[in-house]
Amino acid sequence: MESKDPKTLIRLARAAGPTDAAEPLDLGARVRELRKARAWTLEQAAGQAGLARSTLSKIENGQMSPTYDALKKLATGLEISVPQLFTPPQKEQVNGRMVVTKSGDGAAQATTTYEHELLAENLTKKQMLPYRARIRARKLDEFDGWVRHDGEEFLYVLTGVICLYTEFYEPIEMRRGDSAYYDATMGHNVVSVSPEDANILWVTSLA
Repeated sequence: MESKDPKTLIRLARAAGPTDAAEPLDLGARVRELRKARAWTLEQAAGQAGLARSTLSKIENGQMSPTYDALKKLATGLEISVPQLFTPPQKEQVNGRMVVTKSGDGAAQATTTYEHELLAENLTKKQMLPYRARIRARKLDEFDGWVRHDGEEFLYVLTGVICLYTEFYEPIEMRRGDSAYYDATMGHNVVSVSPEDANILWVTSLA
């Protein structure tokens, strides 16, 4: 079986994620889109926001840059927050994406310390990398240094007892049902301290 470390798994998963660069937001077009989504005329939207119709028209046509006070009035009138004015709409609205991984059907990847079962492997452009891990390591010195990678990580103990070692905290013993959420750029390793290999669920952010 091919040997891969967690950093490689995460790097490969990120490589399958979104690659499109963000485009500059056209605030005027965004305001016009929000207004039309509510089926409001310029007069109606301007009245809701407490702005002059001519002011709103200039904003929509890119003929003036609104002050922060005007932005607040716009957001209040449109019943959204100011940051939502600057959130561009999705070019493609993907609804109902789903993939099911039956027990034991995940893609297996082994390392000297863990046996990973990758879940939802066939779903592209994921924002998270979920995988089960069988913890074979029993001592910290079985690892070649700390595991570190970008993003955040969630760990949930499925069976057995583990010890979570991290770079900045004391080791923590964790049992079935226990969980941890941590910054994955901080060095971390997991060992099984039960007679049998422990099993955990890991979810790593890819965005």
